Amino acid sequence: MKLRRYIYLLLLALTTAPAFAASPWPGVEEILLWPNGAPGSEGVTAQEIYSPPTARSPHGHLAPVHYPSIFVFPTPKEKATGAAVLVCPGGGANTLTLDHEGRDIAKWLNSVGITAFVVKYRLSKTPNFPQYTIDTSVGDAQRAIRLVRSRAAEWGVDPKRIGLMGFSAGGTVAAYAGVRGDAGKADATDPVERVSSRPDFNVLVYTGTMAVPLTVLKDAPPVLLIGSTEDSAHAVNALQVYQAYLAAKIPVEMHLYAGGVHGFALEPTELPVGTWNQRFMDWLVDLKVVGKK
Repeated sequence: MKLRRYIYLLLLALTTAPAFAASPWPGVEEILLWPNGAPGSEGVTAQEIYSPPTARSPHGHLAPVHYPSIFVFPTPKEKATGAAVLVCPGGGANTLTLDHEGRDIAKWLNSVGITAFVVKYRLSKTPNFPQYTIDTSVGDAQRAIRLVRSRAAEWGVDPKRIGLMGFSAGGTVAAYAGVRGDAGKADATDPVERVSSRPDFNVLVYTGTMAVPLTVLKDAPPVLLIGSTEDSAHAVNALQVYQAYLAAKIPVEMHLYAGGVHGFALEPTELPVGTWNQRFMDWLVDLKVVGKK
């Protein structure tokens, strides 16, 4: 009788548990943003599918996303600066390019002493899920910032040196999340919601389209914009963000390189755009987020 009940409970768990994708990176810790299910995804059991790199498609990607989370990439203690960056991969808002705009960026950040978190956010162009909008994606990013800040001591992170970095469609998410940050809700029953969602700095790499004009208030974080004029449409997006920040008198820096196709990330190249990550580090030194090396 006990065996029958055990088998029944096991089958019930298997049929009602969220259908997570197999971990794309064995050994990397994944933490759900909402352990009991994300708002707007109640009752969803659809499968998340990770597609690893192939000869035809060299970058691994994940779609759809229903169980938003962060992947944790801690920095070795001997290298740690105390700074942290949350990374929002791109993918056109219908998939997440988790590898080259997520994991690869996180590993590079680790190499320069920055703890990294790859944000797995829900996508506004998810078929059959009209409730997912850009606001859903932004809400996931904001929740990720709150979660990291609420557990900063655990990861050896300074809660006042937590930044957000987004690529392409992830840049759109990061841009909106950056200007919509709040101080937290002091009376929230969920302790994570009591913590600020404002990033201390924001980095937008070949950022996506701003369908809704970016409203930059006086407490928005400083922003760094990276792109190339060869990737002309995304360069225009960067210029729009630059002008909005300039008008609001918020510190803004922009590097638009002549060459570099969309999606360059950290791909090896002899073009000057291949040094953008060094300009990023120079910028962090200017902000006093990290020390000069």
